[in-house]
Amino acid sequence: MAPRFTWFFDLDNTLHDASYRIFATIDGTMNAYIERHLAVSARQADHLRRSYWLRYGATLLGLVRHHGVDPHHFLNETHDFVEAPGMDGLIRSERGLARLMARLPGRKVLLTNAPARYAQVVVRSLGIHRHFARRYAIEQMCVHGRFRPKPSRAMLRMLLAREGVPPCRAVLVEDSAVNLKSARVLGMRTVLVNGHTPASGPTRKTRPGYVDLKVKSIAELARRHRLLF
Repeated sequence: MAPRFTWFFDLDNTLHDASYRIFATIDGTMNAYIERHLAVSARQADHLRRSYWLRYGATLLGLVRHHGVDPHHFLNETHDFVEAPGMDGLIRSERGLARLMARLPGRKVLLTNAPARYAQVVVRSLGIHRHFARRYAIEQMCVHGRFRPKPSRAMLRMLLAREGVPPCRAVLVEDSAVNLKSARVLGMRTVLVNGHTPASGPTRKTRPGYVDLKVKSIAELARRHRLLF
């Protein structure tokens, strides 16, 4: 593959196993924030977090749209654990991840719905921060002044234009099928990483038509990436 191709990598459950401990931590901090700031029960807070994530692709969007929550305050409060001692103990990833990333020729961009501070800590802990030419976190995913994280097609178009990359020369590597579907509609190539998804996940045993390549790990992607081109 020629270097003119650009890889857009998701972070959680793609480059590391966020289901190991981090997702549970984030779920807990989000629930506590919702319970505290919206004055609802713990059960109601958990329901709102889940329902807004399913409806909008990010809990943040539902809280901003329906409750007027300050997005930056929410992101800071719910991800402040990244600066606490023991953060490295929450992260589990493949052995030799930096070496595997280096085997993928082409420019690499991080594209995560997580906040920038969290993303910075995680990619440094993974030892892969030098592999990314650019990083886009949820704070940079604004279209016409409004947050539009993945799977927003308008946001993906905007970032491709900003990067100067035509869709046919861009690859999105993700664990989220709905995000890959949006990318495929735009003409991007798509890789589904499902090694960290639940065993009963809808794309665990099948490969949807909008997925060009399905792998369990970055190691498998490093072995099979030429099948994309």
